[in-house]
Amino acid sequence: MNTSHLVIALMAVLGGIWDIQTRRIPNYLTFGGAALGFAYALATAGWPGLLSHGLAGWLVGVALFLPFFLLRGLGGGDVKLLAALGAWLGPSGMLTLAFYTAMAGGVMALVAVLSRGYFSTAFKNLWLLFCHWRVAGPRPLPEVSLDNPRAPRVPYGVAIAAGALVTLWLH
Repeated sequence: MNTSHLVIALMAVLGGIWDIQTRRIPNYLTFGGAALGFAYALATAGWPGLLSHGLAGWLVGVALFLPFFLLRGLGGGDVKLLAALGAWLGPSGMLTLAFYTAMAGGVMALVAVLSRGYFSTAFKNLWLLFCHWRVAGPRPLPEVSLDNPRAPRVPYGVAIAAGALVTLWLH
């Protein structure tokens, strides 16, 4: 395992642990991790590497997950952690990370919904969300967002950590 893989694994696992414990992912991990990723890309591949790998990976992470944050389905720390990991992985690695993170998050959400007897409510909420979006366009709906205190919560940092570890394993 090379240095960058070790840093990626450490960042992802720490983000998952913090998310479980506090429901927050600290900015010093996300912004600091992104800054280190940019510095690593610059040091190992110069300005072209910084732009085509570090910055491009960070931007892909933001672009893929910012819409979920804006719709109040994902926390800001999750988006920042994904973007920071993208700064290390580059754009193609970020796409792989996004795929495996989404898979892990889906499994975690299904387990949370089934274990809390929330399955039928979850499907009703999805139907409500799609109907709302059809009429009003994609915008947050408090009943089916992070703003609903009754909805089951999934520490998405754990899904990000799982996605990162699978991505590293496959690289």
